[in-house]
Amino acid sequence: MKILVVHQYYLMPGMFGGSRFNEMTRMWSERGHQVTVIAGTVDHGTGQSPERYRGKWVTKEMDGPVTVLRSHVPDTYGKSYAGRMWAFFGFTLSAASAAFKAERPDVVVATSPPLIAVIPGWVAARLAHRGVPWIFEMRDLWPESAVTTGVLRATAPLTRILYALEKMACRSADMVNVLTPAFQEDIERRGLATADKICFVPNGADLEMFVPGPRNNSIRAEFGWGDRFVAMYAGAHSLANAVSQLLDTAELLRDRPDILIACVGDGPLRASLAADAEKRGLTNIVFHGPQPKTRMPEIVNACDLGLAVLQNNPTFRTVYPNKVFDYMACAKPALLAIDGVARKLVCDEAKAGIFAEPENPAAIAAAILAMADDPAKCAEMGRSGRAWVVANAGRDALADRYLDIMRKLVDRKSAKR
Repeated sequence: MKILVVHQYYLMPGMFGGSRFNEMTRMWSERGHQVTVIAGTVDHGTGQSPERYRGKWVTKEMDGPVTVLRSHVPDTYGKSYAGRMWAFFGFTLSAASAAFKAERPDVVVATSPPLIAVIPGWVAARLAHRGVPWIFEMRDLWPESAVTTGVLRATAPLTRILYALEKMACRSADMVNVLTPAFQEDIERRGLATADKICFVPNGADLEMFVPGPRNNSIRAEFGWGDRFVAMYAGAHSLANAVSQLLDTAELLRDRPDILIACVGDGPLRASLAADAEKRGLTNIVFHGPQPKTRMPEIVNACDLGLAVLQNNPTFRTVYPNKVFDYMACAKPALLAIDGVARKLVCDEAKAGIFAEPENPAAIAAAILAMADDPAKCAEMGRSGRAWVVANAGRDALADRYLDIMRKLVDRKSAKR
């Protein structure tokens, strides 16, 4: 098959962030399919665009066997809220034009957030290459999550436009892929799509990349972790992640110099969080910044406990955090300060972690202490998590599941001709 993916945040080589489609497209290519990705030119973590894209509307390049059409994103992306909105508008136009440059695909996948990805996805399937089936993928409930985190007002004109766009995408797409069962319940409840139009290909881990390895590796020396018990957060540093709760947690753990909270990743709040930690005199929490995806398996293996935190927000009860699957794949226990479906999966089903109430530093600190003082429990949860991921969430098996869905769509469309 010829597969066209629209994903604004498809990672460039060496970038930090969610690599779901970098891995999926690589695996699809390995199975003999021709894959093209329409992506943005901005590094999502830094908000900056590499020099090689400056002044270019669409840049064609290769990511291994995958053809990538890097589409212009205005340099206002990281400057302000209004600047980001303008940047999204610019990407919508450049990505839509890239859809006309791409070779005719057999199927289109447009993945959100940002929700505007559905416009070039629809353009590719309905205008540029008429009659091509397309899949709308919901990696997050958007704009609902923006409303509940305070980024958007529920009554704002932009919010109404985004809800209308979400509705259009669900109605227009041939299939809607959701990353958690809670997403399916939500869109069925709101009448956006019926059960027969919804498929489920969740996040998972690349089991070839994330494998258990030595704890005492070179990362411990490089990062200065020594022999301390390291509880590591790997992910975005933004409003939704509420990483500030880890500073308050570190405050409560001052009297345990053998415990360190390490934060890996980037985002708009990283600099202010690091400055706040320094202002408070906290030496038991460190910010290592973004790291290339290729280094993450060794970094995960060097820690003792993986942290996953979000705002205490009802919308986040519907999500599976990507990072947890990587922790589990490396046989590391998880501390989940996220309630809902993630807690049910990690703590109840996989027996791979411990729950603490989100944005409750005392509860998080108590959970870290409990794990630090019980290495046998950590090891047991790590083994359980690895076994669960191997059985249920290997990226390889999920890539095949996605291919099966696409083949059925293509066959169905061919049968109607």
